[in-house]
Amino acid sequence: MPAGMRILAHRPPRIMEWNLMEKSEKEIRELLDRAEQPAKDAMPLHAFYRGKIETGIRCCIRDINDFSIWYSPGVAAPCRAIAENPEHVYDYTSKWNTVAVVSDGSRVLGLGDIGPKAGLPVMEGKAILYKYLGGVDAWPIVLDVHEEQKIIDTVLALQPGLGGVNLEDIAAPKCFRILRALRERAEIPIWHDDQQGTATVTLAGLINALLVVGKKLEDVSIVFLGAGAANLACARLIFMAGAQAERCRILDRKGALGLHRADLRDRSEEFADKWEMCRKTNRAGFQGGTDEALRDADVVIALSQSGPGVLRPEWIRAMAEGPIVFACANPIPEIWPWEAKSAGAAVVATGRSDFPNQVNNSLGFPGIFRGTLDARASTISDGMCLAAAHALADYAARKGLKADYILPTMDEWEVFAYEAAAVTQQAIREGLAKRTVAEVEEFEFAKREIRRARDITEILMREKLIPSAPTIDP
Repeated sequence: MPAGMRILAHRPPRIMEWNLMEKSEKEIRELLDRAEQPAKDAMPLHAFYRGKIETGIRCCIRDINDFSIWYSPGVAAPCRAIAENPEHVYDYTSKWNTVAVVSDGSRVLGLGDIGPKAGLPVMEGKAILYKYLGGVDAWPIVLDVHEEQKIIDTVLALQPGLGGVNLEDIAAPKCFRILRALRERAEIPIWHDDQQGTATVTLAGLINALLVVGKKLEDVSIVFLGAGAANLACARLIFMAGAQAERCRILDRKGALGLHRADLRDRSEEFADKWEMCRKTNRAGFQGGTDEALRDADVVIALSQSGPGVLRPEWIRAMAEGPIVFACANPIPEIWPWEAKSAGAAVVATGRSDFPNQVNNSLGFPGIFRGTLDARASTISDGMCLAAAHALADYAARKGLKADYILPTMDEWEVFAYEAAAVTQQAIREGLAKRTVAEVEEFEFAKREIRRARDITEILMREKLIPSAPTIDP
């Protein structure tokens, strides 16, 4: 074991609290140190394990003779059956439960265009979340191509062996066109988590944050700070859920979107999604900066650039009574949560697991894909995302909402089974499902698959087949 490392048998959750409106310099330094700790731990832990996933065996191997069943000559029988009826591939292979996490590394987390190799640790992390939280087998596929047509062609060529594809960390605006083209041409569900996943979880958190402050979605004004793939998708789904687009503002680096944006109007084909929002939002024709945009706004949803200092406390103070602040840039939020709370924010959410109210795709995609695969749905519609968002919000509401609890945590793993059940039923209602499954049946099946993944991990850790995690001594 490298010097300075020790075995850590168990690490309790480290969720930061901010009960005090004002904090001392020492308290702030401690909070900052804790916020920086995951990055410090990541390097030695990644080096120790040399990857986060590996293939596992699902079938029994009683002795060496079983290979004649699983491979030649016995395997010829299911091969013939699939050749006669291709739908049997879901019955005789792992296609029913397999997802590829596909990226070209052109827009990774808050790191930008770092390339496919540098993006691989993120895609591996995505794969373990799929398995541990959704019971879904996922594998990272990073592509050394950046042209959108080549990405489209590659995904289409891979689909015979996959149950679905998760597009990840692909730069805008090409990510919009890639998703649109693949959803039109692929026979399996194609999902862009930076768009659909972020939007689903953000909507769920917003539904409950508004309940906490006693406001209705259709009555509030929302400022979306950042107009990348994630925030445009958030806006689209939130408007679909009932928010009034004309009362809301979306800001990119050049200012507010609106009909005055000749730069987007003149390139409306290239920036179709942005131009659509120019036509829907900002009916009053606002053209000011972020500080003016936030004045008297009820909600700010920021998915812009890593902070802190991107959102300022004085801007929060100028918002409407009971302001809701979602500062979700990674790895550092646009404003530290304690700063937003001190400035009067009623509810604060970030994208980080070490603060309360984590608005993170990980609360969405494992359950959504679990349900999508189990219904054998041909796509993942906005309606299915809405169903998942309401299932997620309802689960937290039943537990009891408060300012620092608007969404379940990933420890509350049954929520993924509830999402899966809601998604299957919506897919059936929309005519997108090839399998009909009752809601309670899907809930129990999803729960078993997720528990199985967690139990396997626990057994491997207990038997030391997965070595105990080391950590750096302070």
